[in-house]
Amino acid sequence: MRWDSLFNDMESQLAEADRLSLDAEISERTRIEMVNIELADRLRAALGCRLDVILVCGESVRGTLSHAGADALVLDEDQHQILVPYAAAARYVGLGRLSLAEVSAVRRAIGLAHSLRGLARNRTELTVTLGTAAGSFRLEGVIDRVGKDYIDLAAVIPGEARRSHLVSQVSTIPFAALAAVRSRRPSDDL
Repeated sequence: MRWDSLFNDMESQLAEADRLSLDAEISERTRIEMVNIELADRLRAALGCRLDVILVCGESVRGTLSHAGADALVLDEDQHQILVPYAAAARYVGLGRLSLAEVSAVRRAIGLAHSLRGLARNRTELTVTLGTAAGSFRLEGVIDRVGKDYIDLAAVIPGEARRSHLVSQVSTIPFAALAAVRSRRPSDDL
């Protein structure tokens, strides 16, 4: 009877050691996987969810996450869409714990400049929020040109077509200064 207790105790200790070893291995693998998860992957898993994005400049934007690209996201409001470069965000509220990697190499390569070129091509009227940690201000206009790391924003009268004689000024804005770009949602989305 004494031997049975001894063997049972040894068996329990070995089983517990195996369980602890497995738990440690799972924890280590989880940490290793977390190292490779990018912010865009976390955002992609939250598509369709409501998010608050607090910008570095102190402002915040809120909406339903409709796109998470290589270096910017798009939030949908009732009548507007807001493009937010990841570099302009200080924190996100409402982001879940899941992640979803982008499998398309083409989609992974589409960045902020591509989105801005689409807005320029469509001559979309925009409100551009420029911001730093010191604060923010807004400009309204139409993107004339998109370079590698900047845009030229032509100030025009809201509702008027962009014509050379109607442009009051053109501002060249580095991508690093962009906090948010707000545009009206296409009418077919309403």
